[in-house]
Amino acid sequence: PLTARVPTPCPPSPTCLPRAALSNPVYTMDSAFTQEIMDKYDAFILDQFGVLHNGVSAMDGAVELVNHLANKEGKKLIVLSNTSAPAEKAKLKLPKLGFNKDDFCGMVTSGEEACRYIQNTYDKGTKCLMFTWDVTIPNSPRLTALPSAFLERCGLSVAKSVDEADFLLLHGSEVWFRGDEAGQVSLGNFINDGSLEENIDPILEECLARNLPCISANPDVIVQNPDGGFAYMPGKIGQRYEAMGGNVRIFGKPEPEHFKACLQTLGLPADRVCHVGDSLHHDIAGANMAGIANIFVTSGIHKKDLGTNFGELPAKDKVDDLIIKEGMIVPTHVIPAFRM
Repeated sequence: PLTARVPTPCPPSPTCLPRAALSNPVYTMDSAFTQEIMDKYDAFILDQFGVLHNGVSAMDGAVELVNHLANKEGKKLIVLSNTSAPAEKAKLKLPKLGFNKDDFCGMVTSGEEACRYIQNTYDKGTKCLMFTWDVTIPNSPRLTALPSAFLERCGLSVAKSVDEADFLLLHGSEVWFRGDEAGQVSLGNFINDGSLEENIDPILEECLARNLPCISANPDVIVQNPDGGFAYMPGKIGQRYEAMGGNVRIFGKPEPEHFKACLQTLGLPADRVCHVGDSLHHDIAGANMAGIANIFVTSGIHKKDLGTNFGELPAKDKVDDLIIKEGMIVPTHVIPAFRM
């Protein structure tokens, strides 16, 4: 089964090279999204968080660049996101952040792919033990769609105990949702500090004792918050369950099937398309495995690792050090932010 592990480096390819090769100009570095990059590709697959927006507001320059690419350059744009929300719900959020939804020809989300799998695998009314987002938090950047909407779309019911559950669903990482706000159970401070032992491990141990399979609709392990801090995500819980011996099925980046779904929507071969993302492990590794050129945006999840401010291009040796540290996941291009 697909798992929630951090992926291994991509197989040998022009963008996955031995360590010594980093002394050569393996990837380009530019201070902005240049005309040369625009001219090189017919379409761009765009990550959401850290590239287009931070969950609350658009990243500086992103709205203008999307408009320019779609309407001045005639490029096809599609969003590929590890959000657990269905694609149409996620797309509805973009205009609220200043984007024109008509500039995008489609959206592929891990939630959409997970929902399709659930519909094809489980009978209507199947009960899941659902970890999700806290619906009581006002204006939560993580709550693109209500958990109840996802359940309805999939045809699922919620389990109020492990004994009732047919499988474990990792949709978010703040609460165990049991049908309504009053009945949800907090997962403690996991979202802020990644701690599993007190509130999450006991539930996982009960699930494992019943040999419950696990579906992760969001494979991210950690993301950057709008305030610059970090939040721990369902992918980390999936990693833990797998380490315990559980069977985990994951949807989203870096699995190459999701990149190929974008190519199908775009109607273009891989060599005419470029993916833009801020995570080496999810965006760059996934694009490499799918044979798609890619742009590493350094002002996202790796900004702290690189020691830069937003929009500041790091020194090449800093990028090289990060690539080596993260397992030789080598991008095609490097820019500080998704803007001109």
